[in-house]
Amino acid sequence: MKRQAGRPTKDNYSPVGNNLEFATSSDELAEKVGESKNQIFRYIRLTELVPEILQMVDERQIAFRPAVEISYLSEEQQYTLLEAMEYNDATPSLAQAIKMKKFMQDGKLTDEVIQSIMQEEKPNQREKPAFRDERITKLIPKTVPKGQETDFVVKALEFYNRHLQRSKDRER
Repeated sequence: MKRQAGRPTKDNYSPVGNNLEFATSSDELAEKVGESKNQIFRYIRLTELVPEILQMVDERQIAFRPAVEISYLSEEQQYTLLEAMEYNDATPSLAQAIKMKKFMQDGKLTDEVIQSIMQEEKPNQREKPAFRDERITKLIPKTVPKGQETDFVVKALEFYNRHLQRSKDRER
């Protein structure tokens, strides 16, 4: 956007304020591109990312909102995070990025903390049972905890195989 030349009016007494008769450039830009003012500031915040992480955002390997939170980390912390992402073959979720930012604000974000956060299992990475067939799912008791359905089915099949083996042995 083009900057308007000239001094602010004298009744604009705040050195960091805006002339109230005109919209701010962020308001104008937000209106022109159809985004919120906060979203514009988030895009600007991405300029604080190290080039390698910014490239990952451009390639959609890292989601936008986690990238904004990561941008608050120091350059050194961002490079440590980059190494942790490569080592764990994972990118941070929004919750993980917020957690790192909070640790950073408290002065407690170390290389070990970054590595520990990146090693956490994210909900979208948990293995989901491949049992979509209603004939199988209706046989799994409701008392089986979520995420343990596969173990239940494997144990049931092992039990059934032992039963078949015993039946064969008796027939001989």
